[in-house]
Amino acid sequence: MTSLHSQRARLSPALTLLVVFAIALCTLSVAEAAPNPRYASIVIDTENGAVLHADNADAPRYPASLTKMMTLYLLFEAIEDDTLSLESRLPVSRYAAAKPPSKMGVTPGETVQVEDAINILIVKSANDVAAVVAEGLAGSESVFAGQMTDKARALGMMDTTFRNASGLPDPEQVTTARDMAILALRLMRDFPAYYPYFGKTRFTWQGKRYQGHNRLLDSYAGADGLKTGYIRASGFNVATSAVHDGRRILSVVMGGFTAQSRDAHMRELLDSGFARAASLAQGDWIAQADIYGERLQIPASPAPMRDDPIRELIAQAQSEQGDARPTPTAERSTGGAWAVQVGAFSDRMRARHQADQAADFLDLGGRVAVSSTQGARSIFRAQLVDLEESQARRSCQQLAREGIDCVVVASGR
Repeated sequence: MTSLHSQRARLSPALTLLVVFAIALCTLSVAEAAPNPRYASIVIDTENGAVLHADNADAPRYPASLTKMMTLYLLFEAIEDDTLSLESRLPVSRYAAAKPPSKMGVTPGETVQVEDAINILIVKSANDVAAVVAEGLAGSESVFAGQMTDKARALGMMDTTFRNASGLPDPEQVTTARDMAILALRLMRDFPAYYPYFGKTRFTWQGKRYQGHNRLLDSYAGADGLKTGYIRASGFNVATSAVHDGRRILSVVMGGFTAQSRDAHMRELLDSGFARAASLAQGDWIAQADIYGERLQIPASPAPMRDDPIRELIAQAQSEQGDARPTPTAERSTGGAWAVQVGAFSDRMRARHQADQAADFLDLGGRVAVSSTQGARSIFRAQLVDLEESQARRSCQQLAREGIDCVVVASGR
């Protein structure tokens, strides 16, 4: 009897562990099978706004730092209206400095240059600088939030309400995946000269180098912007635009469990989006409505690709990168035949400013030039000219290390 009791006592811990393990497996299976209440997604073809995929696209969600896309929209608008310039400086208040992380740690009384603020909002997603921009444009963040909501309505974002400029938690700050896609699309179409900022993954400010969170820009071929976001209530959000073979797809994913799973899902959506868009272009009209919910006009034969200023800028950069590849003639070129292009802009003054900044950094004063191409939209190229090939390539490498996009080109091309 004692021996049997002892056996049971010895078996009891093992049985207990087995039962606990079985319960854990059941719990895990239920959790994996349960739907994600925060999830939403949408994929669109930017050529015609065709919705290629939508899942909970109109369900209310928390935008988190995707909010900063609207903050930037209003900032770009102020620059275009000449209310501000890229060189303008915005004061830091106690209110802004007190914002919780993520933040830059700005202090009351100092100022932040507008162009620095753009990089900070996109790459670092700093909440204190978002408040600096809000106060600089509207006097207070609450007034600015009202302006953000008004602009959302004007853009067709009918299910979005903003309460702050950063995306910090607020139960009344809500949006939808569709509305965030509309905002991203309007940023690209309304401000193509500023869209390249959304492709940055790092920047330098006050002597310190900062790395961003948008790993899709490095891990998905053709991805060139926009923004990530996270708060506990929202899960992991991201808006991404990518180009394959001259076709641009835009997608929004909201509510990811982790940044890694969100990014993996975004890659899947983009891949399937490009495949669907290709079918649509060939006349297989699987998408019946555009991003605003209006039915697409289905032609008898596929419509030609429409002009897209963003595609033109990207194609231009790709072409110039191709031109910069050494050829037998280029290798024998003499000094002064090469240039470094540091941007293409819709405004000559901004192009000049970018070139001047790069020249100051490289100590190449007097070698700044702004060239233009005419067409439906003038494009001004900011360049450092009259360089030897080796000097141009070395200069571009130095700029790239500072997070400044550049390409080496043969002068006159």
